[in-house]
Amino acid sequence: MTHFECQVRDTLLPSQVDDLMRLYAEQWWTRNRTRADVERMLDASDLLFVVTEPQTQTLVGFARVLTDHAYVAVLLDTIVAAEYRGRGLGRLLVESVCSAPELRDVERIELTCQPELIAFYAKWDFSDNVGRSRLMRRSANPVFSDAAAQQGVRADAQ
Repeated sequence: MTHFECQVRDTLLPSQVDDLMRLYAEQWWTRNRTRADVERMLDASDLLFVVTEPQTQTLVGFARVLTDHAYVAVLLDTIVAAEYRGRGLGRLLVESVCSAPELRDVERIELTCQPELIAFYAKWDFSDNVGRSRLMRRSANPVFSDAAAQQGVRADAQ
C-alpha cells in the first residue's frame, strides 16, 4: 500500500487547483464551482489539508477549515478522489484536522454532512446531538435547498 501524508498548507500549486476542480466536478454539492470562485475560496480559507499521491504530487484528498481560532472551526469540503477511497485517506484528513496545532485551543469543530456519513465522523467524537440547535441556511444556490440534494441525490440524475 502506498504511504500518504496529509500536509497543512495555505496555498495549492496551480496543477493541484486543477486536481481540486476535478474532485469538485465529481461531487453533487461542488460540481458547479468555477475556478475563479474556487481560487477566491482558497485564498480566504484559514487552513487547507492536502493529501497528494507521493510520486506525482497529484491532489487525491482535500479538506479546508474556517476558524476564529478561539471558539469555532468549521470543517468543509472533505473529499477523497474516487479511485483512492478505501485507503484511509478520509480518516487521514479528519485526524489531521482534529490534531492540527492551529486548532488545539478552539472550543469546537463543526461540520455538515449527509446522514450516511454520521457514523464515519462519530469516530472523532463528532455528534449530530447538538441540543436544540438547528442548521439554518440562506442560499442562492438551489442545490442547497433542493430536497433531492439534501438526500445526496444528483439533481441531473432525476
